[in-house]
Amino acid sequence: MSTTIAPARETVRAADRVEAARPHVSMQETFSQTLTMAWRALRKMRRNPEQFFDVALQPLLFTAMFAYIFGGAIAGDVESYLPLMIPGILAQTVLTTCMATGTQLREDMEKGVFDRFKSLPIARVAPLAGPMVADLLRYTIAATLTFGMGLLMGYRPGGGAHGVLAAILLAIFTGWSLAWVFTWVGTIARSAQAVQGISMMILFPLTFLSNAFVPIETLPDWLAGFVRINPVSHLVTAARDLANSGLVSGAVAWTLVACLVVIAIFAPLSVRSYKRHI
Repeated sequence: MSTTIAPARETVRAADRVEAARPHVSMQETFSQTLTMAWRALRKMRRNPEQFFDVALQPLLFTAMFAYIFGGAIAGDVESYLPLMIPGILAQTVLTTCMATGTQLREDMEKGVFDRFKSLPIARVAPLAGPMVADLLRYTIAATLTFGMGLLMGYRPGGGAHGVLAAILLAIFTGWSLAWVFTWVGTIARSAQAVQGISMMILFPLTFLSNAFVPIETLPDWLAGFVRINPVSHLVTAARDLANSGLVSGAVAWTLVACLVVIAIFAPLSVRSYKRHI
């Protein structure tokens, strides 16, 4: 037993010595290295345009499908349903898009890409944050297409261009913050398929058990209680207030606070798990 434990301890000690010997990376260098990793991820997207299929097709398909299937039943007609539905589709699309972050991270780790990053004198967070910065482009495309499709179907946001822009920015920031959760899942799961399955189990119930597609007043009391405290409901309410009336409501503040809390918890967890598993 001792002969088995001794090499393991020496390996851990050697890893600690390598970590201790790494040069200190300043905040400015960390920011620069993160942008470099983001540029790498953007170049990778350009070589793999199929990564944009979900963000390009899902907003168009889901917006039309939900509007014509549920519009008459919930609001009487499609046009009356759009102010309720479009912010919900916005939240669903951006949050679903951020699930790919953890899956792609796990694929890179399985291919040994991060083993090469480990040998470089760079900040540990840069290989994780870089692709997430690049994913902001995917969130922006998904959010823009959602509102664009809504406008084509007759949606006229009362908050004007400023309200729509604010709703898009809030959804993008929320998606980026939740991507840290899926990044952490990507570092602890054993395969990309497992990451996708776990992510869907987390996000789909939160998305559909919210006020994204139906008013809370129409739900049973036991379900309405959960929907009211669901973070996705706060995002949808905030997006509706901004896009439909230009109102910066309390839901906007709650959404921002929740995003900051998620980042504060899962960004360090992701970096720590990443250091332990590569």
